[in-house]
Amino acid sequence: MEIQLLSFNFIAFFLFISFIINLLLKGWKKSNSLDKQKKLPPSPWKLSFIGHLHHMMGPLPHRSLRNLAQKYGPIMHLKLGEVYTIVISSRQIAKDVLTTHDLAISDRPESIGMKILWYDYTDIGFSPYNDYWRQMRKISIVELLSKKNIRSFDYIRLDETSRLIKSIQSSSGELINLTTKLFSLTSSITSRATFGQIPRDQETLITFVKKGVALAAGFDLADFFPSIKFLKYISWNKFNLVKIRRQLDSILDVIIDEHKDKLATGKIGNGELGGEDIVDVLLRLKESGELGIPITNDNIKAIIFDMFTGGTETSSTLMDWTMAELMRNPHVMAKAQAEIRQAFKGKTTIEESDVGKLKYLKLVIKESMRMHPVIPLLPRACREEFEVGGYIIPMKAKVTVNIWALGRDPEYWDEPESFKPERFENSSVDFLGNNFEYIPFGSGRRICPGMNFAMANTEYPLAQLLYHFNWKLPKGMNPNNMDMIELMGISGMRKNNLYLTATPYHPLVDG
Repeated sequence: MEIQLLSFNFIAFFLFISFIINLLLKGWKKSNSLDKQKKLPPSPWKLSFIGHLHHMMGPLPHRSLRNLAQKYGPIMHLKLGEVYTIVISSRQIAKDVLTTHDLAISDRPESIGMKILWYDYTDIGFSPYNDYWRQMRKISIVELLSKKNIRSFDYIRLDETSRLIKSIQSSSGELINLTTKLFSLTSSITSRATFGQIPRDQETLITFVKKGVALAAGFDLADFFPSIKFLKYISWNKFNLVKIRRQLDSILDVIIDEHKDKLATGKIGNGELGGEDIVDVLLRLKESGELGIPITNDNIKAIIFDMFTGGTETSSTLMDWTMAELMRNPHVMAKAQAEIRQAFKGKTTIEESDVGKLKYLKLVIKESMRMHPVIPLLPRACREEFEVGGYIIPMKAKVTVNIWALGRDPEYWDEPESFKPERFENSSVDFLGNNFEYIPFGSGRRICPGMNFAMANTEYPLAQLLYHFNWKLPKGMNPNNMDMIELMGISGMRKNNLYLTATPYHPLVDG
């Protein structure tokens, strides 16, 4: 997540710039000093000043790091500029660092982009490990993302999924961009749960989110050379992110002010059924005076922006990959649809409770997360020095667990490049953070608090899509030739949108 790959042209340009800076910084300390003092994990060869940045020339970081690990071992270190990064691609070492040493690596890596876009790290995902984070995580688990609250959003999922089904039915036989429809679905569900309604500026908000997250995930010299202070002031990324942050403020401030105005009239909450939505909960806690660490409007914006980006992108990306794999594996598609259509046979309305019976669909989703984790690289930052596997992990080093590589390691998985949901049928391996060859939501203190929300927003819509439609690839496209490459960025979404043709399923005719 924090390790971003550079195009060949940018690497060439950066090498030239680094040469110039090197001439200007003759007194710069020797880059090998820490390597000599500490027993660091193995590493590839490096260059003066830029360290191992030249090794990061592939198209995607998780794939390049897997390739390096195959040569240099399951734990290795890279020096990216001035920043030491420990890369872990082993189940046992991942278990050690995420259990025994979980507290030591419970911080998040710092980044100019994350600092700006997530309100000085006052969200939950990127906040450092401190009293504020502990307070807000507790609130998220108890008040915002509890199982009770997630169940209370059932009617929103049903309503928005129904709209999606009708939209696809109206385009019967036409080529549709399923990727954009899934993103629109999850953004609407998340908006209604968080804000009580779909904001007037929904499309603008989505545009700013996509632009901002892409910029925040991008390369910035200042992140790799924190001691060179002037780099922070010449960052073009920073300039653009500040501009987007101001635009986000203009939308989120209006949402918060509208909630305050309605609550001032004596209204209990702004939720669609008269109860509290997530903004209401945060405003209530802010005004209660009961929080150990008082929160501000900026803190509320950080949390709801976290909710919107995470809630929208996680589920839509997972559904997108799952549908793509089903199209590549027609026998899996047929088996999943047979289960769903048998379970829903004779029903005029499908409730969320019905989805619990769909055992094979759950296996399909688990297999999709194994091959295509939404967050391919799990980022942590070291708060104190410790030893693991006979190597020293220095304080302030970034620690990255390659979730994508673990999910495709032949040491842990039979035929890891094949999509085989049945592998989970009689297996105790689950995504709750205890099986370290399979941690799509992370593990330990910083396991994703939105895991249940993401799964609820994935299972029900997928069941409906597979029940109501028969799906086909564009004419002339071979399933074996589908592009299954990820887009570079924070999440591991598909690089290219998924276009499919949907034909309505008629039980009396097709069944």
